[in-house]
Amino acid sequence: MIQAVLSVAEEKQLTSKSVKLWLDDLRDLAYDTEDMLEKLFTELLRRKIENLHQAISSEVWSFIPTCGTGFGNLMFNFVSEINETTRRLEGISQRKDSLGLNDIDGSMMEWKRPPSSSFPDGPMIGRDVYKRKIVKLLLRNQQSNLKFDMVGIVGMSGLGKTTLAGLVFNDDAMKHFDIKVWVSVSDDFNYVRLTKAILKSIKLESDTDEEFRKLQEHLSKILVDNKFLIVLDDVRNTKNDLHDLWLTFQSPFRAGAPGSKIIVTTREVDVAKAMGAVRNYTLECVSDDDCWNAFVQHAFFIRNISEVPNLGSLRKKIIAKCNGLPLAARTLGGLLHCREINEWEDILNDKSWTLLNQSNILPLLGLSYYYLPSPLKRCFAYCSVLPEDNEFEEKQLILLWMAEGLIKQPEGSRQIEDLGREYFRELLSRSFFQKSRKDESKYVMHELMNDLAQWVAGEICFRLEDELDGDNNAGLLKRLVAHLTLKLAWMAFKGLEPSPNSSICRLSYHLHNHIHIMSVVS
Repeated sequence: MIQAVLSVAEEKQLTSKSVKLWLDDLRDLAYDTEDMLEKLFTELLRRKIENLHQAISSEVWSFIPTCGTGFGNLMFNFVSEINETTRRLEGISQRKDSLGLNDIDGSMMEWKRPPSSSFPDGPMIGRDVYKRKIVKLLLRNQQSNLKFDMVGIVGMSGLGKTTLAGLVFNDDAMKHFDIKVWVSVSDDFNYVRLTKAILKSIKLESDTDEEFRKLQEHLSKILVDNKFLIVLDDVRNTKNDLHDLWLTFQSPFRAGAPGSKIIVTTREVDVAKAMGAVRNYTLECVSDDDCWNAFVQHAFFIRNISEVPNLGSLRKKIIAKCNGLPLAARTLGGLLHCREINEWEDILNDKSWTLLNQSNILPLLGLSYYYLPSPLKRCFAYCSVLPEDNEFEEKQLILLWMAEGLIKQPEGSRQIEDLGREYFRELLSRSFFQKSRKDESKYVMHELMNDLAQWVAGEICFRLEDELDGDNNAGLLKRLVAHLTLKLAWMAFKGLEPSPNSSICRLSYHLHNHIHIMSVVS
């Protein structure tokens, strides 16, 4: 019932602060109630095991009832929590009526994925000229005084920088290089982490638990006399000393063979310049025709374009909404491909476009989320705990959804994993996920989709970066966090623990025991 109410009230929270606060309180109550029930069932199970153990010890081979005679005492311990939960629920219900939220039916129909035979993952549209130029440049001899050249791909989010770099990286002409490595950088230009990532990519069994000097020596020995191609994806200028960090990091690359190349993708041309790029390719918005073609590639892979009435007028509206961004064209195509043609006009005229313009989220992405079925909304919001640029497998994410109770047991003989697979593939077909350019068996979320997930999850999910101060972060957490991801770049999978004075421990103190850790990413 609560999930159904959340779905109905989502649109109103865009314009009403009161509704937003009400929704936050309702979510808190849902999690607190779930915690209370889990404690109750855990205590019941503990008592059952103790009773059974006592019976076996006394050689009484009879089954002791689950609750036993202590059930009344057990319930008495939970009376205050149950009463408090009831009081909060009554208050929230009264506020719902005063906010003008309509009553709804508590039953929620099981979502069924529309039939489709494949997922659009066709050729990149509108960037062929860039690709040819970059490939040609990579095959030339070096132009700088070093043994390697740096090439920059620059542009705002959603223009396809990573996609273009991936097409170049996987082009057959790149067999010219002896070593090929792809590393995601993001806003953490940690040269120790990046060096370890390159070593791991080249030599899976290399010992990355060495000090930085040893790591660089090891990398230099591997690169010596080898022509390499390295992609540093999504480098951001978050530090004033980026140039100094780059000089420290790039030392082993000088051991490579002449003609080695590095591609850096970034939003800012100053970043590429600080790293010594000999040539920058600045991506502009794609043309109207290319934008339309990208939309058609995703919207019409299961239907005929001739079915669309008033195609000319729809084409103009769609192009205007996409604003020349390939990501937007793919996302809108993914949104409309599973809707009836007669619904397209209503979606394009939806007032939520204007409401979402007031947020920091690309309106089209927000609208795509708004039109997701309720079960898929919950699964996508949970993805906000995934670290940025994190690669994940389909099965891995489905198991996390299952563990969190986000996928309900389907009716009939279908398995819950099958329903989870349908959830995943529907989000994939709508471009909420996309295949990794490094490993086609894995998937990633575009940085804008990652921002969207964090926006819709609100304060329910939180990511703590190790560079941030724990006390300051604790001040930001005004509510109970249901899902917390700790990203400890300095913590290896060696059983190491943070010191008692670390930001992690200080934050744990502020949150007491109410922390659910999804993963520790090292």
